[in-house]
Amino acid sequence: MTRQSPRVLALLAGLTLIWGTNWPLFRVALAELPVLTFRSIVLTTAIVVLYVVMRLRGEALAVPRGKWPILILASLMNLTVWNIATSMAVLYIPSGHASVLAYTMPLWVALIGFVVFRQPLTGRLLAAILIGAAAVVALMAPNFESYAGAPWGLFWGLLAGLCWAIGTFVVKRTSWPGMGLSLTFWQVAAAWPPIVLGAVVIDGPPTHLPSALVMAATLYTGAIPMALGTAAWFALVKLLPAQVAALSSIAIPIVAVLSGMILLHEPLSPLQAVAIGSTVISLWLALVPGRSVG
Repeated sequence: MTRQSPRVLALLAGLTLIWGTNWPLFRVALAELPVLTFRSIVLTTAIVVLYVVMRLRGEALAVPRGKWPILILASLMNLTVWNIATSMAVLYIPSGHASVLAYTMPLWVALIGFVVFRQPLTGRLLAAILIGAAAVVALMAPNFESYAGAPWGLFWGLLAGLCWAIGTFVVKRTSWPGMGLSLTFWQVAAAWPPIVLGAVVIDGPPTHLPSALVMAATLYTGAIPMALGTAAWFALVKLLPAQVAALSSIAIPIVAVLSGMILLHEPLSPLQAVAIGSTVISLWLALVPGRSVG
């Protein structure tokens, strides 16, 4: 344990609670708001909150010279695709199931590390990937009969996890001198124009005012999970190796599934429960090193 361990544990616990309980709110908000309109309000709220917090902390907004292209790429992977893909996933399958697919990110991190960065693929890691793939199949199998759009839910959920993994490597393997909360602020800000433009072109102007519950869920999603949760995530990426930082995602889908069951009465079959448990085992194998012998 190092001096940073209490801080890391606090970030992990807070992130798990904030992001895990937020998934059912997606479905609540999307019952009345189109996907891109919802995400536009979320990102706008996050930008305002992050800007205020940065000003209160006296942090600079400056981006180091030559970092804008890589910052735009990080924003595209971590936020633009993520915001769209996760919102689309919960339109086709239960929110808890969508979260399990999106939080296969650590397995994508392991695969990308092996293929792109030549990190060794141990037997433990290979077992994690195989168990994780089997868990995804088991999770989605009942949905293909219960939900007509389940294949699209599978596609959008896995796309979110893959792009998040790519974005994690982009952030982790880039030096960001002098950037604290501004790293989160500018990624959110860079994701704002394409999503807002999409909302204007695709969703069109709003035809009615959303209910107070939907607006509360949307504003909360922007202020807490998007602004503060994303800032906590990038802090973890800076503090820890990429695969270890991904440890924060192990418990989040479980919290999301439980939240969906409690708040939205979403179903959970025995096979899906086994799939979720297998996902946890898979992520544990991928992220926690085995004991050395001798």
